[in-house]
Amino acid sequence: MKLYMVPLAPNPTKVMLYIAEREELGVQMNIEQIVVNTVKGRHKEPAHLARNPFGTVPALELDDGAYLVESLAIIEYLEDKYPDNALLTGSPEERGYARDTERIVDLRLASPMGAYCHAVNSPLGYPKDEAKAAHMEAAMQAPLDYLERLLGDGRPLLLGTRASIADCTLQASLQFMRYIKADVFGDRPLLRDWDARYRTRPAALAVLKW
Repeated sequence: MKLYMVPLAPNPTKVMLYIAEREELGVQMNIEQIVVNTVKGRHKEPAHLARNPFGTVPALELDDGAYLVESLAIIEYLEDKYPDNALLTGSPEERGYARDTERIVDLRLASPMGAYCHAVNSPLGYPKDEAKAAHMEAAMQAPLDYLERLLGDGRPLLLGTRASIADCTLQASLQFMRYIKADVFGDRPLLRDWDARYRTRPAALAVLKW
């Protein structure tokens, strides 16, 4: 299999962190990672559009030549294909809670983070938009408060002691924030501690560039 990605973008980075976390658990997927230079517009070229008609990254090329193009679908496919030492484990309730937390992180926090970054200092050259940046920053506050409360019981990671898909999703977007030198944590020491702690993990050291 081949993963077409770019190291800064949140969605590919989420998948890359997930793969690295699984490898730390002893799961070897042997997925070749290929950079698609979005700054140079390679994602809009016919070769990449044949992989992903939406012109985005990531895209996972399967062994049969088909492609998956949504980051969470890629992760769930890999969870199913390599079930030993999967990140999504436990009872139906525990798995449901893990999925819910990841969706909260992705839809309510990572999405505004991405829009905020592009409004402030877009690596793709989008124009600055102070009003949009302020609106996106305001939208982040409730999910950030939610995660701060989640960490209030002393857990080291978002779902406990084991890395989760939610951890990968949040850290991938925070890398994008660090790239533009933005800090939206505010007075949330538990999230700051989680961030520092996660970034020392072997998977993070292998994948994160900022």
